[in-house]
Amino acid sequence: MPRRSVLMGLIALSVMLPAGSSADDPRFVFDGACYCRRAAQLDCLGQLTRVECDRQCAEALCDDWFWLERRPCWNWGYGG
Repeated sequence: MPRRSVLMGLIALSVMLPAGSSADDPRFVFDGACYCRRAAQLDCLGQLTRVECDRQCAEALCDDWFWLERRPCWNWGYGG
């Protein structure tokens, strides 16, 4: 009997969960700062989504890159 109730609970839970993950949902796609390092220089490519950042950095032949969710580009200094 307890085995049957556990099985029914798992079935009910699987029916209530959404089919896709929240990462696939366009409501949860955020912009962020996309940084590309090439020739020992670090540049911010702008406010991009993670997918756009990966694509642009691969096309730009960056040595290394990273993406900071919901953060603006930082110019590494104040004033001119």
